[in-house]
Amino acid sequence: MRLLGKYDPILVGSVWRGTIHHRSDLDIIVHHEEPKEVARTIQQTDLRIERMESATVVKHGEKKEYAHIHVESPTKEKVEVIVHSPEEACLKEKCEIYGDEIKGLHLEELEKLLKDNPHKRFVP
Repeated sequence: MRLLGKYDPILVGSVWRGTIHHRSDLDIIVHHEEPKEVARTIQQTDLRIERMESATVVKHGEKKEYAHIHVESPTKEKVEVIVHSPEEACLKEKCEIYGDEIKGLHLEELEKLLKDNPHKRFVP
């Protein structure tokens, strides 16, 4: 997440909630207008981009398109970077699985949590 720091990364999904299983990936939302720039930032590291795709979702009757960048780390961990527009940084999203608000963890919050309480769960 540090390498994505300039894009306001937020850890979400099963890793954020503490409900991971052996096939869980890391889900990270970033905010930027240009997904290709986010991809270029990732390419400058030892991470490997497996594929990029666009996903369209309908929220509140409005279609939104998001870029998904699927990444693999040198140790084979899977990461999915979802690119939202900067305007969406303050919007609240509802979890499709649990029905609660997705809050996630920003980089500073994650670093503090890992230091103070690494086993905390965020299950509703």
